[in-house]
Amino acid sequence: MKRAKHIKKSPLIVLTAGGTGGHVYPAEALAEELAQRGYRLLLVTDNRGKNNYKGKLSEIPNVAVQAGALVGKSIWFKIKSLFKLAIGVVQAVFIIIKKKPVCVVGFGGYASFPMCVAAILTGTDLVIHEQNSVMSRTNRLLSKYASLIVLSFDNTKYLPQNVKNLVCGMPVRASIVEASSKGRPVLSKNDKMQILILGGSQGAKVFSDVIPEAIKKMDKKLQSRISIVQQCRADDLESLKKAYENALCQVEVSHFFNNMPELYAKSHLVISRAGASSVFEIAVMKIPALLVPLPTAADNHQMGNALWLEKLKLAQVIAQDDFLPETLSQILSDFLNHSEKLGEMSGNLKKSGIFDAAKNFADAIEQDVLQKNKIRR
Repeated sequence: MKRAKHIKKSPLIVLTAGGTGGHVYPAEALAEELAQRGYRLLLVTDNRGKNNYKGKLSEIPNVAVQAGALVGKSIWFKIKSLFKLAIGVVQAVFIIIKKKPVCVVGFGGYASFPMCVAAILTGTDLVIHEQNSVMSRTNRLLSKYASLIVLSFDNTKYLPQNVKNLVCGMPVRASIVEASSKGRPVLSKNDKMQILILGGSQGAKVFSDVIPEAIKKMDKKLQSRISIVQQCRADDLESLKKAYENALCQVEVSHFFNNMPELYAKSHLVISRAGASSVFEIAVMKIPALLVPLPTAADNHQMGNALWLEKLKLAQVIAQDDFLPETLSQILSDFLNHSEKLGEMSGNLKKSGIFDAAKNFADAIEQDVLQKNKIRR
């Protein structure tokens, strides 16, 4: 009987991320790049996220461990979460022992915490990705033990000393990068201005309160030249539709859109929160934007993200307290009366490396982690 030939497996890389877009989208972009390079991948998340991903992350094996949130919760809830986290760390250690990954890449969110801690405890190389302009408190703790910190922004606040770090930008999904190659739509004098409104995972209730009122304060002829696609909280859907009833613009509202590349590609303007994923997708697509940072974001990191895009002259930043119907009405009217301003904003951003973030991230893992350990594909 002939012996079966031993087939050498390619190295395994574990990705671990929470469930919000800011964590999932860069993980998906890196997964696409690493898969193309021939690596095996495993996604580790919590029970909420298991088998609940789309795109590349839905195609790779994923495993759930116990996890729990600690910030902004009651004492009793925190005690239960600590117990879950302890169980999750033990589960993650067993995953590492069984699967033997060459490294663990953490994208943040409390669901990623157990696997990152397990990497530290087992001596497995840990790569931390910080998507925001202000390093999260969890990443500040974990990154002290990391082999590499990958950053989206220059001058990220609270970056630990003496830990190797590299600015790669925010990995953006391949479908967004592909859509960006098709060019920007030009707003002509009689065209409808296509406005995409994104509230992030929180839905941004302030957008539902302010934007319909702002539209109705505009000249009726200008109202009729606006077409809105708005993402909102599921609980706000019916009240938002009612708020737009007397407006003369076209409106489509939904809790979730699965055709974001298409929506980005046809939009003349985006009104959005300033999570890192949204900011970099807007930058890649070169869409003029009005950004209203979430004021309760930890360490006000969304303001830092937004100011980065404003510095590139692609966005105007409006504090939430200043985001009023009268103000927005004037801004939108000005864009419709002087449509060339949108073209100027879009033209301000040159191709800067933001398109290559996933490639640069994968290069960094290969060069600074795998080659150091003489690991080859």
